[in-house]
Amino acid sequence: MAGLQLRYETGLTGEQYVSARAWRAARLDRCPNHPGGGCSLCRHGSYERKTPAGARVARWYCPESHTTFSLLPDCLAARLPGTLADLEAVVVAAEDARSLESAANALRADAVELPGALRWVRRRVRLVHNVLVRIIGLIPDRLAGCAAMMGAVRARLASDRALMELRGLVAGQLRTLPAPLGFQPHGLGAGGRKPSFQHPVGPDPPPVAS
Repeated sequence: MAGLQLRYETGLTGEQYVSARAWRAARLDRCPNHPGGGCSLCRHGSYERKTPAGARVARWYCPESHTTFSLLPDCLAARLPGTLADLEAVVVAAEDARSLESAANALRADAVELPGALRWVRRRVRLVHNVLVRIIGLIPDRLAGCAAMMGAVRARLASDRALMELRGLVAGQLRTLPAPLGFQPHGLGAGGRKPSFQHPVGPDPPPVAS
């Protein structure tokens, strides 16, 4: 059974999303695989995210195409635990630190040993920088000439929630952009090989009523 992620535009932070239990208000009025209707699209409950604690993601199922659709709110990272705000803070801290080692020590001051903490930080920095390179080319009116660094993008957008803002600015391209901002696999695994299988994509979901 294939699974697709779609954008759930809420404008809420992770804490607000959880406290409001906003996944209960999510709506998918037509099937992205059958925009003209004719399928048996139905709500398929929700699944839990480990972080932030208490967060859930609403899900639908199309029996005819054997596809599930999950509505990921703008505050949550795709294919990675946690919120985009938390991810952004990690990358900014790593960019500002004297070294990745010092950043890892500061960010993972828990039971994780330094090699594990370094892998954790490196992965997040690599994923975010990879998607920033792609996004800068998509919105040159906002980011032309901007370095593919989280701090530089924050300064250009005058925002400390730049990743959430970027998800809205490139909403039409999220199906083809890599995680953790977009909904495609990031393709930055071992050896740099991209996965050979990708879920099929359907048309954009209907806009969320304001």
